[in-house]
Amino acid sequence: MTEYSPIRFILFDLDGTLFDSAPDLVGAANRLRTRRGLLALPFEEVRSHAGRGARGLIEVTLGLSPEDKRYAEIQKEFLDDYQTHCCQDSHLFAEVQTMFDELKKRNIPWGIVTNKHARFTLPIAQATCMAQEARVIVCGDATGKLKPAPDNLLLALEKTGFKASETLYVGDDFRDAQAARNAGMRFAAAAYGYLGLVNDVSSWQADCVLETPLQIIEEIQDKI
Repeated sequence: MTEYSPIRFILFDLDGTLFDSAPDLVGAANRLRTRRGLLALPFEEVRSHAGRGARGLIEVTLGLSPEDKRYAEIQKEFLDDYQTHCCQDSHLFAEVQTMFDELKKRNIPWGIVTNKHARFTLPIAQATCMAQEARVIVCGDATGKLKPAPDNLLLALEKTGFKASETLYVGDDFRDAQAARNAGMRFAAAAYGYLGLVNDVSSWQADCVLETPLQIIEEIQDKI
């Protein structure tokens, strides 16, 4: 059994945990349809697939999988479009800025580890407070190994000098839970996130389940 220390550092997933990127992801996905003479799909129908990345969004909007010979071209079209619009309508989730302020009051630094590549992550961080306030930002293309592999989480520790045993990882995807365990960290499930809306997060074996971002302050009170 892992021996944990008091929590001194928190790492967050980005999409569906800190940042509601669904408006611009859904917009890019629906533009794939409209450019092909198809009607845009309702926002809520597509939003629940936002946590599945380009593959899931292309599948739900055009019915294509990576095995389709047109997939690579359409994936590039989608990603280029999304890069142009990734900060247009998306925003931090409600309470996230308040949560950051509360962590600062308690002298608990935080960072971001995401599967999202740097060309999308860094503009989003610059457009919000995250670029200035995060201790570290590790993007999906940093090591070439995406979650559930622990490599990017471990890189964040290497960059900041914290130990896995004193770090909490927060995410809204089962892969986040797996990555945290693989890295030897505690894990908090963001049930308000994209996959938390459609999946039973109780099966993720999280150390705690967050119904709102600010709830993390209550959860860590007796662990710091």
